[in-house]
Amino acid sequence: MQTRREWLTGAALFAAALLVVLVPYGADLHAGQSGSQADEPVPAYHSQPPAGALPDTLDPARFDNPVIKNTYALAGKVKKVLYQQPCYCHCDRAHGHGSLLDCFTSTHGSMCNICLGEALYSYEQTRKGKTAAQIREGIQNGEWQKVDAAKYQTYPAKP
Repeated sequence: MQTRREWLTGAALFAAALLVVLVPYGADLHAGQSGSQADEPVPAYHSQPPAGALPDTLDPARFDNPVIKNTYALAGKVKKVLYQQPCYCHCDRAHGHGSLLDCFTSTHGSMCNICLGEALYSYEQTRKGKTAAQIREGIQNGEWQKVDAAKYQTYPAKP
């Protein structure tokens, strides 16, 4: 039989897990941030397309959350663009990433709304015919913060 303490611990863990799953994707991607990122140093990125093959993004099937699943699937379609983008969660400092692509060759992107928003923005802008440099300028100006993650709640995405 569970003790009261065990029950409270379990309830607290369940509530925390529920918040992790629901809040980031029901909330606006730019919550807690203001303005552009022009005042910050630009994180690591590659200014030119890759010379060789790029690593694969992780298989979307690894993830249960449809927004994460869709983002990994779409990131795999625009790897060359992501390779040329900075990531403003500054994972270049914390994880040694060389560009936004690195967030999606690992599980890091699945845990970060900045990475997710920037990748979805990069995909959407690529579909609009923007160049990697134009997309990078948009990311640097904080335009990725306007991405509507709600469009990606159903897998596979039909943006």
